[in-house]
Formats: sequence, structure tokens, C-alpha cells
Amino acid sequence: MILSWRMPEKNASASNVLHIKRIDVYRLTERLATPLTLSEEEFAARSVVIASIPVKESDFGTKPFTYTDPLQFAGQPARLRYAIRFVNASGQKAAFSNFLVIEPQAKVAAAPASLKAEVTQDAIKLEWTGPNANTDGTQPVNLSGYNIYRSESKAKPGTRINEDPVPETSFSDTKFEFDKEYFYFVRAVSVTGNEATESAESNIVEVAAKDIFPPDPPSSVTIAASPGSISLFFPPNPEIDVVGYRIFRSEDETLPKADWKAMNPEPQDANTFEDTTVEAGKTYFYYVVAVDKFKNVSEPSEVVSEKTQ
Repeated sequence: MILSWRMPEKNASASNVLHIKRIDVYRLTERLATPLTLSEEEFAARSVVIASIPVKESDFGTKPFTYTDPLQFAGQPARLRYAIRFVNASGQKAAFSNFLVIEPQAKVAAAPASLKAEVTQDAIKLEWTGPNANTDGTQPVNLSGYNIYRSESKAKPGTRINEDPVPETSFSDTKFEFDKEYFYFVRAVSVTGNEATESAESNIVEVAAKDIFPPDPPSSVTIAASPGSISLFFPPNPEIDVVGYRIFRSEDETLPKADWKAMNPEPQDANTFEDTTVEAGKTYFYYVVAVDKFKNVSEPSEVVSEKTQ
């Protein structure tokens, strides 16, 4: 059971206000037949403190603050009530938070395993192994799908990135950015009646999203000669990270392409190029490469040629 709550933006320091030093987490285990109505006094008398969490100044403003209570009551006819209290250095306690009431579900799927990730040009592709039993060892596994979580820091809780539970043991995250670091984990989803319960999380995988993928070479390059110049024309590349194009020329088509003359030292964003350094009566060969913002360079386009007038 993962409890979460909002901390105050800052600790109070006035003499008549509680100066928080720790957080006490309370839990009450009761039978399902017990009436739902319960006063704060009854809860205080019957519940137990299951954790006392020290508070640092850096914890204030943290959204959210969390505590994980390993469930030991799944499958049993029990109801759990939780609440938290702020406590100052003198042991004075604030009022209880709101009560959280839950009936742990039986036959919850075990956690997925062996999560791995692969970075591609268009997506971070995740794959994992699904559970073959429930947490209590029973079969068949109560599995409705998977939820995928992502964070940009291992210290922060993940945010679910799928809208509905994913039925397959794979998922492609297309809403990522290169040059960022991501952390992923997956949880199985079990449904009993109208209640959906998530499993424990899989292993966490860390992904450094580096763009090492060159663009496709420019296509459909056309060429035309006019007195004193040769012009090239080509459509824009489909990749959104392409920042420009470089044009290379040679008078010998058999020359290794690495030795062709670069006509523009820096990538140009225009999709046309006019070469005015040609000589009349000569045949010139050209190819074009695309360059993206991470300085990945495409393979050469198809070679085109023209004889000057």
C-alpha cells in the first residue's frame, strides 16, 4: 500500500504553531463486518503506529511525500484504515489527517520482471516478462494488463504514461526527448469485481536517450544547368530534427565520396542550392547529405550530374 500526502510548503516556526519534526503513520486492522463509521477517538485508541518518519527541512514542499506499507492481509476478510499525524520535537501531535480505508484484494498478480529498454529514432521500446502466478502462488494469474511508469529521477515517483492497461508485454514510449535521462518500471493490473489493484513494481531500468540515429538521405534530388551555374533541388527530409543539408561536388564520379569537395562548410536550411563556381563545358557530379541537430549525418543521396552550358 503506497500512501501519499502533501507536505506544507514550509515548516512553521511560530510558538503557537506545531513545528513538525516527524510524521507518525497509523493503521487499524478491522473485520469487514465492522461498521464503516469510526470517530477519531476510537481510531486513536485502537490503531497502531506502523512508522515514524523523521522530517527534514528539504521535505517541505515535496509533492507528494510517500510511505510504502507492505500488504500482509490480501485474501483475508480484513479492512485497513490509515491516517497520519504531524508531531513536534516535544511530542505534541496535530490532528489526524483524513482516513484512508481500503479492503486489500486477494489474488493480485505478481510483479512483472526482466524489464529492458531500447532507444530508437522514434521511441523508447520497453519489454518485460509477465507474471505466471498471483502473489499468493495461485494460478491462473489474475491479470488484466500492465501500467507503465516513467520518471526523470530515480528519487521521484513515476508517472503513468499509458492511458489504459496495456495487454501486451511491450510498450513504445513515443513522448520522450533526446538528451534526457529516464527511469521506467511496470506494474501488473488485477481486477476483482469492480476493483483494480496494481502489483508491486518490476525492476527499474535507466535509459539515457541519446540520438545516434542519422537521418535518411535526401531523396528525389533534381539538377538543372543554366549559363554560368548549376542548381540542385530536393524536398525537405521528414525527420523533425534535421537542421540542414550539405552539398558535395566532384568532376570525377569514381572518386571516393569522402574526397568530394564540400560546397557549403555549414549545413544550409534551404532545399535548393546554386553552384556558380562551375566552368562552361564541364560535367559536374553532386550528392547531398542531411544533418540533424545532434550532428548525425545521413548517407549520401543519389548522385546527380549535369553538363554546364
